[in-house]
Amino acid sequence: MADEKGPGGTGKTGPGNEDVANLRDDDLERRRRELGAKLATRRPDRLEGEDTGQTRSVSGYAQAFKLSSEFIAAIAVGIGIGWVLDRWAGTSPWGLIVFLLLGFCAGILNVLRAAGLIADFGRGGKRSGGQD
Repeated sequence: MADEKGPGGTGKTGPGNEDVANLRDDDLERRRRELGAKLATRRPDRLEGEDTGQTRSVSGYAQAFKLSSEFIAAIAVGIGIGWVLDRWAGTSPWGLIVFLLLGFCAGILNVLRAAGLIADFGRGGKRSGGQD
């Protein structure tokens, strides 16, 4: 506490400075508890003392693996169809190029659907904003 500044900013500590510091600490602790209570009411899915960091990271890895595999699979299917079409019809490389681009677009669409960013309109899905 030797480096604390006193009431006048002179660097001297007086007898009341420790009391002021304790009041500030108590006030900060009270405000921290109030904020924690407000956050707990807004996020009821997190319980007090529950360690969800490990669970969230594992589910995050699973979601990332799912999304990336869907994207790569759509591109691979597009390449496969394009290659077969080129060999069968003799249109090399145009079938491969066209179906590669279609596979890329299908992969993006699959990732957006799986992430829940767009609705699946072909299957009776609804928009995320509550609009029909």
